[in-house]
Amino acid sequence: MDLRITIVQTELYWQDAVANRKMFSEKLAATAPKTDLIVLPEMFTTGFSMNAPELAEEADGSTLRWMQEEAQRQQAVLTGSVIVKEAEKYYNRLYWVRPDGSYEKYDKRHLFRMAKEHHTYTAGKEKLLVELKGWNICPLVCYDLRFPVWSRNKDNAYDLLLYVANWPKARNQAWRTLLQARAIENLAYVAGVNRVGTDGSSHPYSGDSAIIHPKGYQLLETSEVEGIHTITLSKKELKDFREAFPAHLDADAFSL
Repeated sequence: MDLRITIVQTELYWQDAVANRKMFSEKLAATAPKTDLIVLPEMFTTGFSMNAPELAEEADGSTLRWMQEEAQRQQAVLTGSVIVKEAEKYYNRLYWVRPDGSYEKYDKRHLFRMAKEHHTYTAGKEKLLVELKGWNICPLVCYDLRFPVWSRNKDNAYDLLLYVANWPKARNQAWRTLLQARAIENLAYVAGVNRVGTDGSSHPYSGDSAIIHPKGYQLLETSEVEGIHTITLSKKELKDFREAFPAHLDADAFSL
């Protein structure tokens, strides 16, 4: 079965969860995409902030409830990451929220030390694999993109690899290149969803959100502007390519 995926590339209100939730609700209502999966950027309620003590929500806080309501309204899975406090620790947590209100979570594994993210947040330890319409999907967060072992598709465990990000314009060449590399080496579709605009720390973002075919070419390429884009991914095309080019059968046997 094919999968319809919608990516939301937008500016964010700096450290203002209420304004960001309102903005996303308005954008989705105006677009009303017929889709299976809606993907928002990393820390989509605040921007990429180290001010966790002031901004963190409880694990079942306002943003998770908003995601449940929005997923039900759109009748689609909704995903993106937010700042969460749990057991006196802070996490950059991705939620995967279904229309029925059930959800999964993934805590960002690789914390961006150049911004001292590892001084504020606690790293996750477990990857997340979720199923949607017969597709196996692995959602990860931003800096995880640089670490191919963590992203590795052992035995074709997933069909779609997903990155939500706040990836600055200064390193957009790495972003574009690594998204393509992850698709090629893992024989999977890859989607990367980034923001645009300038954050409260004066870092500009060029967006460059993209969806990559397992062969490495771009199915969707965005420019440095806001936009909501929906594309259909073919499961048959993925299956046919893996059968014709089964490079995974020659992969090195190791695990993290």
